[in-house]
Amino acid sequence: MSTMKKLGDKEGCCFTIDVLGEDISSLDEANYFLAIYEQVIDEIVNQGLDANISIKPTAFGLLIDEDAALANIKQLLERAAKHDMFVRLDMEDHRVTQSTIDIVFKMHEIGLKNVGVVLQARLFRTLDDIKSICSTLGGDADIRICKGIYLEPADIAHTEYRAINEAYSKSLSLILENNSYCAIATHDKPVVSDSLLQLQENQMGPTTSDPREGARQTGDDKGPGYEFQMLLGVRGEMRRKLLKQGHKVRVYVPFGEKWYEYSIRRLRENPDIAWHVAKSFMMPWSR
Repeated sequence: MSTMKKLGDKEGCCFTIDVLGEDISSLDEANYFLAIYEQVIDEIVNQGLDANISIKPTAFGLLIDEDAALANIKQLLERAAKHDMFVRLDMEDHRVTQSTIDIVFKMHEIGLKNVGVVLQARLFRTLDDIKSICSTLGGDADIRICKGIYLEPADIAHTEYRAINEAYSKSLSLILENNSYCAIATHDKPVVSDSLLQLQENQMGPTTSDPREGARQTGDDKGPGYEFQMLLGVRGEMRRKLLKQGHKVRVYVPFGEKWYEYSIRRLRENPDIAWHVAKSFMMPWSR
């Protein structure tokens, strides 16, 4: 928390906190993550941080007992809503893509609209998912678009760099076109350049309100229809450049005791990003 306070004061960025953990084997572990996240919410409020939280539905029991997972997530959203705090459902591998989206739909149906989802641009299904989310939620849609760290099979996902970047560009274009709030999550310079161009073409930027008809006008905790998101410890120079230009930049902060297990899994999936994750824990001065 002290790192976020210092970084926020120094640079003006905001944060989303992810308590590390997934692949749980019991609902007792799910209850543990619920309790830890409730403490994180309280600490964010107590310390006055410009931060929200990101959660992995499997850490709340999604692959063990879906009803229990829904109840856990609902309880956390209710607690966050009392403090006008947003909750992002991280997207995990393709086994839970649809169920994660369905959780967002169910929460919005019962009036808990302080929740959005992450989509992985590399998946072939993502453009259809964007259309479905935006059609169902309208101006309340809130999508974080990333390339996707999971190495999905070639029959359901793009696997080559250029194809993934093209898929990202198409996904971003569709999100902006459909009036959704968009969290642009990337560390790739060509993708950032393309994103800035698309924002300009949509007359969106840090010095203007969101001009898209039908888009929800967001509060102080969000940008004017969009924000950039970057992992703590990755591309600090790019983060600072975007902040200097006036863009809202949210730093994704992995937090908790299971950083080693998390880093090992990410090492298998994406060696470059895994190194940055480990470095942010072991060498905090490099952030």
